[in-house]
Amino acid sequence: MFEKGLLRGKRILITGGGSGLGAAMERRFLELGAELIICGRRLELLQATAAEMCASPGGKVGAIRCDIRDGAAVDAMMDAVWREAPLDVLVNNAAATFIAQSEHLSFRAADAILAPTLHGAMYCTLAAGKRWIESKHKGVVLSILSTSTITGRAFTVPSAMAKSAVLAMTRSLAVEWGPKGVRTVAIAPGAFPTAGATGQLRPEVRESGWASRNPLGRAGEHGELADLASFLISDAAGYINGEMVVQDGGAHLRSSGAEDLLQWSETQWSELRAARRKS
Repeated sequence: MFEKGLLRGKRILITGGGSGLGAAMERRFLELGAELIICGRRLELLQATAAEMCASPGGKVGAIRCDIRDGAAVDAMMDAVWREAPLDVLVNNAAATFIAQSEHLSFRAADAILAPTLHGAMYCTLAAGKRWIESKHKGVVLSILSTSTITGRAFTVPSAMAKSAVLAMTRSLAVEWGPKGVRTVAIAPGAFPTAGATGQLRPEVRESGWASRNPLGRAGEHGELADLASFLISDAAGYINGEMVVQDGGAHLRSSGAEDLLQWSETQWSELRAARRKS
């Protein structure tokens, strides 16, 4: 689909890059010639992912432990990254979410979602942008959002708030940083099943058959999102700035994705809360 060297020479940092959609993007970026750095809280997982990807011919992947909820830790990570060479691309991929009745959310539970999804994305973006602007080095920030930024979404309110705030950041910085050579773009994926997200958002007790109700009759494939991400961070997309591309098969035109939960009984919610406490 793309020229093999589309991302050659690009140095890319992906947050939450140990599994799921982050790993899918990483594999595609490597195939297109990029050099990768993946960060997250679980160093063993990151190192295993990096080792697997480095097995590919020409693959160069570094792993660095960082809790992006901590601004000082983010700054230290960026210092370490820049000591070797500047970044060219930041991918804000790390996030947290789960379904819950909002009136039962504790402050701690809300913060557990807002901290990585909003604060982490902001800390990483500001840290990278500051360095790009100071050195007059061009850069790109790609943030992975959701269609809740368009529709809102019941029962995942902190996530919808955080993703909407990152979209506001994307649009605002496009104007502020665009003249300084920094582009900001975003993707709003629909259903791209991963082990982590499916476990939190689609527990076994939730209705099945949701993918068939998508206008295209299926869920997304990881490679489709990886291809879109590859294009948006490449020089070929150099005139796209401040935009969020929706990739959900048209699902948000039909539903916010939470309507089935409106029919749940208090017993179902209680059982879900009990199961979450056990896990």
